[in-house]
Amino acid sequence: MVGLGVDGEWSAGLPQYGGGLAALALVVHGVLRWRAPYADPVLLPVAVALNGLGLAVIHRLDLAEGSAQAPRQLLWSAIGVVAATVVVVALRDHRLLRRYTFVAMAASLVLLLLPLLPVLGRTINGARIWIGVGPLSFQPGEIAKITLAVFFAGYLVTARDTLSLAGRRVLGLRLPRGRDLGPILVAWAGSVGVLVLQRDLGTSLLFFGLFVAVLYLATERVSWIAIGLVLFAGGAYVAYQLFGHVQQRVSGWLDPFDPEVYDRAAGGSYQLVQGLFGLANGGLTGTGLGRGRPDIVPFANSDFVLASLGEELGLAGLFAVLALYLVLVERGLRTAIGVRDGFGKLLAGGLAFTVALQCFVVAGGVLRVIPLTGLTMPFLAAGGSSLLTNWIIIGLLLRISDAARRPAPTPAPAPPGPATSETQIVRTV
Repeated sequence: MVGLGVDGEWSAGLPQYGGGLAALALVVHGVLRWRAPYADPVLLPVAVALNGLGLAVIHRLDLAEGSAQAPRQLLWSAIGVVAATVVVVALRDHRLLRRYTFVAMAASLVLLLLPLLPVLGRTINGARIWIGVGPLSFQPGEIAKITLAVFFAGYLVTARDTLSLAGRRVLGLRLPRGRDLGPILVAWAGSVGVLVLQRDLGTSLLFFGLFVAVLYLATERVSWIAIGLVLFAGGAYVAYQLFGHVQQRVSGWLDPFDPEVYDRAAGGSYQLVQGLFGLANGGLTGTGLGRGRPDIVPFANSDFVLASLGEELGLAGLFAVLALYLVLVERGLRTAIGVRDGFGKLLAGGLAFTVALQCFVVAGGVLRVIPLTGLTMPFLAAGGSSLLTNWIIIGLLLRISDAARRPAPTPAPAPPGPATSETQIVRTV
């Protein structure tokens, strides 16, 4: 469709992109039938569909901009699918990850601190969240999402009783004890630290939201959500008062059409406004793939890939894409409900919530519901580290869903017991 819309003929890259993605999907499907036959049958098709849509829109922007991002995206798709396959094959039981709870915590700290090193760290678009070796770059904070989810699940599955039962009731809410607030305060301080040191608003929000969500899943106490919201509001206010780039994001969100804000060289609203104009141009049914002008928007294939899809697929197509994410998150939460062990419940629920929160933050920023954060849509946006991480998340959810959907083993029949007294009487007679 992109080739027909742009050039009026089939795209020359159709066999390469379509055939490559189809081959990858068939390989991982075969591995699932071999090693995880009870895995959720919806997770893989939805992930492949989103990945394919991302390849299509990136290829369309390549034709408009004269770039070559789609072959690189296909390569990272292959690496991500291989990583998901390795997870399914090598991780025979997801409960083994619980042994590495504190190893995951240490790995998370190392991954978050790597971009701050003077040799490896790279500052791109004002955020120091990348590491690079020569022309290659990677975002280690993406992998930290998974290791943090493992740490949170492993820690909270052992501390859930203390966090959910101890405390006093105030105004209908059971508030935790002061010493039990330690973990959430550490998570809050860590998220603010990421914001301060790396100037990355989106990642700090994602990490803190992940911890509060897993904490609520573990304890089922609304008070933790209330405390988390208060801490988030306080941290956001302090960040707004102290950091100029946060103030620029907020002013661009509140008044993007102000000429002074629109024309600002750094932190202006030009990108946001052009994305809104593109969405308005798409209308209900869109201009058609290859027939819009999404290339006018800066970073249209990464930060604003939703605006690119919204212009050419319209409101109906954008709703369909968001519905795919909704299905993906729903299947992850269903896996969390169905699995029998507490660690698996918290891990699957945390991973599903991570995808949901990231989608909300990105879509909310593009549609001007909340300020822009710099995160990218899972599977759709160009970016190797994000694509690799999300395929690993799919691999973990497939492995956990196999354990959740696998029939419980049938208990062995009990050995015959001693004869009853009536039988003995009959035999005697």
